[in-house]
Amino acid sequence: MRKSGLFAIIVIVFALVVSACGKKENDNAGNNNAGKDNAATASAPADTKVYHFATDASYPPMENMDKDKIVGFDVDFLDAVMKEAGLQYDIKNIGWETLLTSVQQGTEFDGGISAMSITDKRKETYDFSPAYFESTNMILVKEDSTIANALDLKDKKVAVQTGTTADTLMTGIMGEGSSDLKRFESNALAFMEMNNNGVDAVVADIAVVQEYLKSNPKAKYKSIIDRENFASEYYGIAFPKGSELATKLAPAVKTVLESDKYKEIYAKWIGGEPDLTGVLNQK
Repeated sequence: MRKSGLFAIIVIVFALVVSACGKKENDNAGNNNAGKDNAATASAPADTKVYHFATDASYPPMENMDKDKIVGFDVDFLDAVMKEAGLQYDIKNIGWETLLTSVQQGTEFDGGISAMSITDKRKETYDFSPAYFESTNMILVKEDSTIANALDLKDKKVAVQTGTTADTLMTGIMGEGSSDLKRFESNALAFMEMNNNGVDAVVADIAVVQEYLKSNPKAKYKSIIDRENFASEYYGIAFPKGSELATKLAPAVKTVLESDKYKEIYAKWIGGEPDLTGVLNQK
């Protein structure tokens, strides 16, 4: 019995020692885990959401379809911004007017990028990223045309893409109810109308007109810049009002703008070296 009692005492003492050692190890583990928990709290959790963007891929060189792939300046720029922000995304080609409505509603798309000029009117409907591209509207006419500036278009037949700043500008010059101002779903259709002698001029963004001339070297057309009547415009990524994504992407947009990657994208799609003076001065 004593032997058994002594054995029991030994077992109890051993258990207490093991328990104490175990407690010490668990305390250390707890401190380590606490450190990890603090680190996890300090770092924001990874954003695993896939963000959906819309574009109107009929606006080369900003965006267009290459077989079944969307390509262009805006596409490469968005990709650089999303990589900089560490966010996943996809992009879908839809019509311009559908894009405007869908992005405003914010149910199917988190944002839209499609050479969209930032205007005071659009700011009432959308939130915008910082400006990322400077543009202006340009006039395309036939080589023998006597048209010299935007005001010369007042009594002419002019084609524009519906809902663009070209549409707004020419409505102001030609009048709200002008039957000579012809609106089309895309610039491609506007150019086609001039090819068919249906209009005297097409007004569109400078990059679009220059790309058209580049792609159609045999076309007997000329382009006209009228900075007095067509001021500089600045493209931005559009978001639904109150979008958290707009806030998330703003720093990434600015970082990409000041990087060599932006210069690379600009040289690839526009050509030459970008002058970002106007872009970076936008608020």
